[in-house]
Amino acid sequence: MSRVLIVGSTGQLGRVLMAWPSGHEHIGLARADCDITDGAAVMAAVTSRRPDVVINAAAYTDVDGAESRPDLAYAVNAHAVGHLARACREVGATLVHVSSNEVFDGTAQHPYDEWDQPHALSVYARSKLAGENAARFYHDRVLIVRVAWLFAPGGNNFPAKILAAADRLGRLRVVADEFGNPTYAPDLARALFELLAAGAPPGIYHLTNEGMVSRYEWACAILRLTGRGHIPVTPIPHTEWPRPSRPPLRAVLANRAAAALGIRLRPWHEALAEWAAAMGYPPLP
Repeated sequence: MSRVLIVGSTGQLGRVLMAWPSGHEHIGLARADCDITDGAAVMAAVTSRRPDVVINAAAYTDVDGAESRPDLAYAVNAHAVGHLARACREVGATLVHVSSNEVFDGTAQHPYDEWDQPHALSVYARSKLAGENAARFYHDRVLIVRVAWLFAPGGNNFPAKILAAADRLGRLRVVADEFGNPTYAPDLARALFELLAAGAPPGIYHLTNEGMVSRYEWACAILRLTGRGHIPVTPIPHTEWPRPSRPPLRAVLANRAAAALGIRLRPWHEALAEWAAAMGYPPLP
């Protein structure tokens, strides 16, 4: 049995990872336990626990907020990853670092492969790309796992925001020209532990639920599965929803590397139906 240290253990993904029946010993490291922007604190936390694997599920995820707080975004998403990589090197642990589809600019007409060249547009995206680079600079046993549009029951995510806005406003306007791959945290957790079980070599992996969807289509599916299909939703272009950040419009990921090991995530709409059931909504007839 391996010892797996889960950094960000109280976050949306971290909670799922902690509860996942992987057959390993899970050790949580939450914000209250360690300030991961403090290199000395990270080294002490990792060396005292002596894990075989560290999964970094911690991140600064306020994409728009990062535009006005770049120092915080880089501290958590980049410098802290370097601290974790150095600590993993010290104890001989593998580092699994969760990154983002937003490292791409979204201008390609094809889904991005793991070997495609990143081009980050926003402060958040550049901080996540810097984190990838820091991890691989300081350690040679690193799995970079890029995900997109992460959601889980009870998380502060797109489905939760759609439900809250629909109940508050009674109608929605949702961007229809931004596309991505929803990633259900329980499916991602399973895939991450499958990567470890398969002895996946260091490198970059894209793990999202299969299929692509627009924000508008995803919102409509969320409303339908939660008994709110009667709520009107107007599709709009991204130019009618101004944001401080510049999100990529088509940062769709292709799973090539993990699929070569036999690891795939089911279609996003099947995962969304399970999310709705977990949230207490009855299955549709």
